[in-house]
Amino acid sequence: MRVLITGANGTVGRAILDELGDRPEYEFTCLDVEPHPERDSVVADITEPDSLRGPFQNQDAVIHLAAAVDLGGSWREILATNIEGTFNVLQAAAEANVEKFVFASSIHTVGMYEIELAPDIYDPGNDLAVTAEDPVRPDSFYGLSKVFGEAAGRLFVESQSNPLGELHPTYVTNTREFPRRFYSLRIKTVLDEGYDHPYGLAEMGVDNDWWDRDSEKYAYLADRLKCTWLSHRDLGQLVDRCLQDDTVEYDVFWGVSDNRGTWVDNSRAPSILGYNPADDGANWDGPPVR
Repeated sequence: MRVLITGANGTVGRAILDELGDRPEYEFTCLDVEPHPERDSVVADITEPDSLRGPFQNQDAVIHLAAAVDLGGSWREILATNIEGTFNVLQAAAEANVEKFVFASSIHTVGMYEIELAPDIYDPGNDLAVTAEDPVRPDSFYGLSKVFGEAAGRLFVESQSNPLGELHPTYVTNTREFPRRFYSLRIKTVLDEGYDHPYGLAEMGVDNDWWDRDSEKYAYLADRLKCTWLSHRDLGQLVDRCLQDDTVEYDVFWGVSDNRGTWVDNSRAPSILGYNPADDGANWDGPPVR
């Protein structure tokens, strides 16, 4: 399977390639604004539609990761990269007849649940279980842009079978036939390789002299990440399950490990995709020994 990864140079892209990049069933091409240092890549900018036409040709799937990942990002930046850019990627996939589209959505599509209920939400005994059917509650322009990406993907795949395009004069007939499958992964927290554990954010702060290990901030971030952690091996497995699936037309799945305090209902990915996460943040009582 030929797979194009946009934003491949970022943390999530590197983690996916580390987990799946040497699998014989996949042939990955990396797309980013700079060449990938180790893998076949093309340089392109998702805000420039003309630069995308060539790279999408002859691809079986696209994993769309490229985005401005900034919760404080300005509307103009988010609009250009995350909204117009995501539309450009979808359109390029449609024009190139790409079958599958895996979209890196975000937990920030529902981030207001966490803002409203933290820190109690991080207690493993908390019974909140947000589902993909619950109302979206974006916490930022970034979260809002991911809501757009999910909705745009749904439009691209579901409007292909809309009979009203020919029967009702107010509907425009859709001429797109691709992509035919769209997987929205609401990714929680993925960190660089050296911090791929439930104490990763807390340890990052220690390494940068932002706080000490006995500080309230350290404990808070460890409690939070035990709920939101998506390990690299679970991320790789989840993406692999999407790429191998042949049943989904459109669906939303939580990108999270099997954390007991996760506060989302992650039952759909196992039941629909066969996702079987291996890691649970609650099993950790301290950072790994260095």
